[in-house]
Amino acid sequence: MTAQATYEFKAEIKQLLDILVHSLYTEREIFLRELISNASDALDKLRIVSASQAEAAGDDETPLEIRIEADKDKKTLTISDNGIGMTEAELVENIGTIAHSGSASFLKALKESGPNGQTADGIIGRFGVGFYSVYMVAQSVKITTKSHRQDAMPVEWISDGQGAYTIRELTPGNGADEGQPVARGTTIEITLKDEHAAEFTEQDDLRQIIRKHSNFIGFPILVGGDRANTVPALWREPKFQITKEQYKEFYSFLTYDHEEPLDTLHLSVDAPVQFNALCFIPKKSKDFMGFDREDWGLDLYVRRVLIQRQNKDLIPQHLMFVRGVVDTEDLPLNISRETLQDNLLIRKINTTLAKQVLAHLGKMAEDKDRYAEFWREHSRVFKAGYMDFVNREAFAGLLRFNASSCETADELVSFDEYISRAKPDQKKIYFAFGPSREALKLNPHLEIFRKKGVEVLYLFEPIDEFVMDALRKHKDFDLTPAELARPEDLAALPDVDADSAAETPAEPAKDALEALFARIKAVLGDGVTEVRASARLTGSPCCLVNPDGHTTSSMDKIMRHMSHDTSVPKKVLELNPKHELIRNLASLNQADANDPFVEQAARQLFESALLLEGYLTDPHALVGRIQDLLAKSSGWYAKAK
Repeated sequence: MTAQATYEFKAEIKQLLDILVHSLYTEREIFLRELISNASDALDKLRIVSASQAEAAGDDETPLEIRIEADKDKKTLTISDNGIGMTEAELVENIGTIAHSGSASFLKALKESGPNGQTADGIIGRFGVGFYSVYMVAQSVKITTKSHRQDAMPVEWISDGQGAYTIRELTPGNGADEGQPVARGTTIEITLKDEHAAEFTEQDDLRQIIRKHSNFIGFPILVGGDRANTVPALWREPKFQITKEQYKEFYSFLTYDHEEPLDTLHLSVDAPVQFNALCFIPKKSKDFMGFDREDWGLDLYVRRVLIQRQNKDLIPQHLMFVRGVVDTEDLPLNISRETLQDNLLIRKINTTLAKQVLAHLGKMAEDKDRYAEFWREHSRVFKAGYMDFVNREAFAGLLRFNASSCETADELVSFDEYISRAKPDQKKIYFAFGPSREALKLNPHLEIFRKKGVEVLYLFEPIDEFVMDALRKHKDFDLTPAELARPEDLAALPDVDADSAAETPAEPAKDALEALFARIKAVLGDGVTEVRASARLTGSPCCLVNPDGHTTSSMDKIMRHMSHDTSVPKKVLELNPKHELIRNLASLNQADANDPFVEQAARQLFESALLLEGYLTDPHALVGRIQDLLAKSSGWYAKAK
């Protein structure tokens, strides 16, 4: 070619440049990431070529690195590398022809997308024009490059990104001095626009941008002679070479958490998609009262370059407590590297990573104390995975609950531990919901379980009901609410205390009970669907039972709250015929079918049961009745003494 040639950009290329500069990128600092990535690619290419071609690097043994220099006075920013460099033909192909894969096609696709179609971010990924993001901040750009080939001449490319570009060979006396020949590699000198000069000539600002986007580039990035990317990409290193202190340092860099992580998961996966991941489980949950619900996701890298921070598609939401990075070389990207074109690969990473995290938690669970520490902090988020049907078995195996067999509220029981203590021929895992252990100990529905020595899992959070309802089974055991358990399923089991069973008082006569039930039903009217004898009660006089036999009281309240239904559901009132109060009421009713005390007692029993179930909205009548009964009973008691 001649010593110098000037070329005009085509009309569609001018239009493309205008889109790149004014419409495509959301952050102007992205240009620096693009140029550093290109420099890193050039260094990688040189390293590969050097391994196979003796002529590749010549006699130059300079360490491979990227240098960034800023000059505030001249308003220039220079990025240089001593990588593979470019010949004149390569420079024309890679830089001089914008989007040689089809700039016209790009503009056509952008036009056809229409107002309701794809944005530029969605379709530009098919065109290799990342370098031109520099014109968001550049008034003009000069590229000086020399190929690794020993006979290659250095070349200069200059353009203001407006209408033309100039290319020339640098020969002695024409830009190249014989005393200081152009070195192998590429130097990009940017003359900044006035409004961006201050932002991109401050070394501290440049270091911050590099740490944000390019911190894990495998080559040193020097800003003013000092290395800016100081934390290594540990996920690319063999696990056996990494110390606990290095993991801790990386975790702190990633999360700004000064505590050690509770656990670390370092993965290198080859199939069904290739990726590396370094994930951590923090000691403390960030999900405090529902705050920071959007502050989650894994950082996505492609070949050590940050593509998206906190990508929420890489891991299921119920594993949102996991912090870390994923790095893959298989993803097609858009030009700004901010939008992924093909979500299929992301979904594969999500599926694979979920299985790996669950398997890791399974190993952690072998240490009960350590797993309990995890459960206390992260269980509320984790339990939201009840809809993960693909990993249903693994998820269920990791669930933990307090139980009637525990001595304190801090103890935890798994489904498998429950099954190991189940009674012979028992094929159900029973559970009950309540605000606390103390409340559940007073739950009349659990009396028969204590009598038979059958363990009951305690559920303290509303989400637990949805977990049980979604799972339905674990292995061969049905997950069954205690309040919906059929008494006949438990009746055949021996009592824990056979002596106390022998001392149980006899029931009233059948006709006396039936008359009492009819009287109470008449008093309560439509408040209950039925009054009947209970086979589940041993210490309480009464309880309420859902007539459909399928919905628990707690789930019913949740559904009513969601639908803003404040009505009181109609239930079955079950009475304990062996309880002293019921026996006395039967005798009083038999002696006088209109005795007012029976009516008073019936309302008191019903409202007490509503109170225990959480349905009593107005306690005034209940309190007044209690005070009246206390006044009368205190008189009887005084006379008796």
